[in-house]
Amino acid sequence: MTAVRPLPAVLTGRFVRLEPLTADLLPALHRAIAVPEVFAGGYGGGPAGLREDLRGFTEWARTFYRWNELPFAVRLLTGSGAGFVVGTSSLADLDLRTESAQLGWTAYAPSVWGTAVNVETKLLLLGHAFAAGCGRITIQADSRNERSRAAISGMGGVFEGIRRRDRRRADGSWRDTAVYSVLAEEWPQVRSGLEQRLDRFAGSAGRTEEQGTLE
Repeated sequence: MTAVRPLPAVLTGRFVRLEPLTADLLPALHRAIAVPEVFAGGYGGGPAGLREDLRGFTEWARTFYRWNELPFAVRLLTGSGAGFVVGTSSLADLDLRTESAQLGWTAYAPSVWGTAVNVETKLLLLGHAFAAGCGRITIQADSRNERSRAAISGMGGVFEGIRRRDRRRADGSWRDTAVYSVLAEEWPQVRSGLEQRLDRFAGSAGRTEEQGTLE
């Protein structure tokens, strides 16, 4: 199957709905993720990248997210927070020639860490990418972010290695990046595993030990 560019779409699951991220959703996203706990693991360049005020966060978001590709807002569908934006994730760096893309720029409100949110977000975005003909999806994290790395491995990402001195953090230090991938031929097994985990979430009020990925 030849890859085509995935189109912006609303992707709806049992626990979350993914909506194309727009400027008018930034205040809701700010309320969800502009907290020290999110940036502590390396998101947005690390703690020095956090802008806690809405104006600063909006200015930061305008350059951090890949607005010309596929950034999404993650909206909760269940529980006491139903209807609220609780995070974001993106499909970007799409290369039609190599049929590849990156799933990343992902962060969630601490209140939904340990819930089905990350699992279903990954399920929906990987499905959207592979349905468009992608053959390889990469997922990356700061090498020091053990929680994110465990979450990526737990959902089926295959560890490829460490890209050393990959990018600058907001404090000027250099980040090493842990790179994982899922291939098209691996997707049926990965999808089945994610769906089984969602079934367990459904039977346990939506919580397990799974932690939200912060890439």
